[in-house]
Amino acid sequence: MMVAWLSYSFSLTWLYWLLTIAYLITIVSIIGVLLSENRNPVKSLAWVTVLLMFPIGGLVLYIFFGRSIKNKRMISRRNQRRLREYSRPRAMESDFRHLPPELRQLIDLGRSMTGSVYLGGNEIEVFNDGRAKFDALLRDIRSAQRYIHLQYYIFENDKLGREIADALIERASKGVKVRVIYDHIGSYGVTGRFFKHLRENGVEAYPFFRVAFPPFATRINWRNHRKMVIIDGSIGYIGGMNLAQRYIDGGPFKKWRDCHLRMEGPGVAALHYSFGVDWSFMGRPLFNETVNASASRQPDAAGVQLLTCGPTSQWSAVALQMLKAIGIARKRVYIQTPYFLPTEGLLRSLQAAALSRVDVRVMIPYRSDSRILTHASNSYIMECLRAGIKIYLYRGGMLHSKTMIVDDRLSAIGSANIDFRSFEHNFESTLFIYSESVNRRLTTIFHADEKECEKVVEAKWRKRPKTQKAMESLTRLLSPIL
Repeated sequence: MMVAWLSYSFSLTWLYWLLTIAYLITIVSIIGVLLSENRNPVKSLAWVTVLLMFPIGGLVLYIFFGRSIKNKRMISRRNQRRLREYSRPRAMESDFRHLPPELRQLIDLGRSMTGSVYLGGNEIEVFNDGRAKFDALLRDIRSAQRYIHLQYYIFENDKLGREIADALIERASKGVKVRVIYDHIGSYGVTGRFFKHLRENGVEAYPFFRVAFPPFATRINWRNHRKMVIIDGSIGYIGGMNLAQRYIDGGPFKKWRDCHLRMEGPGVAALHYSFGVDWSFMGRPLFNETVNASASRQPDAAGVQLLTCGPTSQWSAVALQMLKAIGIARKRVYIQTPYFLPTEGLLRSLQAAALSRVDVRVMIPYRSDSRILTHASNSYIMECLRAGIKIYLYRGGMLHSKTMIVDDRLSAIGSANIDFRSFEHNFESTLFIYSESVNRRLTTIFHADEKECEKVVEAKWRKRPKTQKAMESLTRLLSPIL
């Protein structure tokens, strides 16, 4: 009996040490991979700390959220050439030599990083009200004759979502080709029956990076955050609004303040191409619908350049383009973002601009839809105030707008927040707009929003409770992986 017990005890000890050694080898191997990828040292150090300090749990977190798919090809070269023929964004490229040298350089940067070209002659309508935007979208959907390409991070099964779904089904019944991309995590609360109903009625609706076992761990962290619509190749929508009723009635907030654009002109070709790349990446057959957009002759027609990025991209294109735009500012930089967790480069760029007497203003929600992200965002405020950056806390509801205004001729609207997730983990799209009229319109909206804000005063901000400061500092440590 004693011999058997000793043998059993020895077996358990041997098994324990075998598993411990295997775990240590796994952790050391993962740390080796992290170092060999030459990632941002702050993020690498954060992951090394998590792996060493939290056995098992740290490994699980890394498998779910720490892996990299940088430089993974989203579309084959053959399909890329074919899609460009249908979209014709390069063929529609406009001359931008009339722009100031600093803006020409910005356009060259975008083209070097992503191949995106400058497309002039666009008529742009700005929406800062959900009801107006979705009324216009529904009118355009109901008038579609050839095709509708619709892509949203969130497609809710609520009053608005069902209204949009019914309009898509009605168009599909009339022979219009309807394709829908929704993010599987963003729309996770929606039952499969909702999207199955769309497919059964002629709408090709499919999730981006479906989260299911066994590929669950390799997909959950990479989300498609884009929000765009292309109708008949002549009308495009892009911005920050998802398909959800709260963008109209505010949901749990007094108001859900966001910004979106409706565009007619050559810029629609860039949206069409971006949708086609994502559609192909999902394994869907490449479509052959063409773009039917011509340049406007209106004197205030806008030039645009679409910047897309994601975890497969070689460059963090949107972040770098924003950084460059801030660097060329001479008069003002206005930013609206729901979450303010800037990279080190962006924070230093904003500080440098403010210290050189550029009027830098950042507007964030007083209370966002994420308590942890509100705390993390607040941890950056003191560094901004010390450099002369003006911080405005929006009290009119949930500020969800992702807008940047630079001087008098440049602005940007899209899906990317000023945070690590948007710049490194999500598939995002931001439209850079070269137009004095659009810039004026967005500036007017920004100043109107300021009236519903509390401007942060440094002396008062310093007096926050110590427990609040501690919580902000703690959540900031997690900001590179939030």
